[in-house]
Amino acid sequence: MTGDVAAGTIGRAGEPSATQWVNETVTRGEQVTWEIAGDLTLGQWFSIAGVWVATLVVSVVAGSWVVPWILRKASDGDLPWLPYTPPAVPPATPQAAADPGAPVPDPAAVQAAEAGEEPPSGTMNAQAMAVLRGGAWLGVLERLAITASLLAGYPYGIAIIVAIKGLGRYPELREFPVASERFVVGTLASLIWAVGSGLAGLIAITAIL
Repeated sequence: MTGDVAAGTIGRAGEPSATQWVNETVTRGEQVTWEIAGDLTLGQWFSIAGVWVATLVVSVVAGSWVVPWILRKASDGDLPWLPYTPPAVPPATPQAAADPGAPVPDPAAVQAAEAGEEPPSGTMNAQAMAVLRGGAWLGVLERLAITASLLAGYPYGIAIIVAIKGLGRYPELREFPVASERFVVGTLASLIWAVGSGLAGLIAITAIL
């Protein structure tokens, strides 16, 4: 067994694995950006610049609709293939109030259910949204930086960006744990969208050459 096979870089029947394909795509993007810049024609320069602009627009602008949609769906508890029905909250009765051993419904949940509003938990919780204020602009900058890092052939920048975001939000998350779910879901959705957009842009750039 060769070292490549042992490392999992070669897939079944000698085909490159997904990890090797991503590495080669990112490496090719770095070469396109820096090493062969002098060999590009004017038309290729304009084409690559157009790919950069289109990729960043898809990542940043389209992501501004995709990420909030995922947050809303996560708050509902629904998956496209597995609808979720929350358990009914029984109203408090005088008998339950008189019995100390009876389970007492959460008053906030009962009030929210009666008003048809979001219960005080989940990704669309009002307190979580207030704690993570500015999150929409932070997501825009995050997707812009991640996608640009991939297009520039510097995927290690993703770790730096995520670390900066986590450290910057740590004080709020430590003081208000209710915002943790919104932070995690929003960050993962934004990260996946930005990385997918960046890889699509790299594929388009390699096709131009």
